[in-house]
Amino acid sequence: MIRRAIARAYWATSRWTLRSEPYDTRRPTVLVGAPHTSNWDFVLMLAIAWSTGIHVRWLGKHTLFAGAAGPLMRALGGIPVDRRDPGRVVADVVARIHGGEVFSLVVTPEGTRGAGTYWKSGFYRIAREAGLPVTLGYVDRTTMTTGLGPTIDLTGDVHADMDVVRAFYADKSGVHPSLRTEPRLREEDDAPG
Repeated sequence: MIRRAIARAYWATSRWTLRSEPYDTRRPTVLVGAPHTSNWDFVLMLAIAWSTGIHVRWLGKHTLFAGAAGPLMRALGGIPVDRRDPGRVVADVVARIHGGEVFSLVVTPEGTRGAGTYWKSGFYRIAREAGLPVTLGYVDRTTMTTGLGPTIDLTGDVHADMDVVRAFYADKSGVHPSLRTEPRLREEDDAPG
């Protein structure tokens, strides 16, 4: 109740508008947060989750969980990631899902708030290994809207799946448009075809 009240107050005073497609909170999903160009994305994600009743978990650098900030980061749904062993994170998340935990795992596949060449494929691997759908969350400064787009089931055809993702994000700019990374996985360029 408190979180929902905080979220309502945020949307009432924010310049941003929440626009979301229907979302099933009873089903675990991977929730893509893109374009990830600002620390404000985190605030927007919490406001979306708290106003819609979504139980979120998110991946963050293990250094965010050190010291006094650790308990707060975990209370907000954080799962620490040691980037030296990313495979362990996939296994941990898959184990949580198979253990019956219902949550939406927020992943920012750009991996950083700066422009890059590729998205990181962790969201794709987790969704495929755990048999989860992928919900496309977004931030678009050009329209001052944020929210949840469609939920899609991945087919395993990386090119076709990413074409769907690219089409959705084609007109989404992020908070800082110059830092946006085009949705593309390295595996698309590495795959024969």
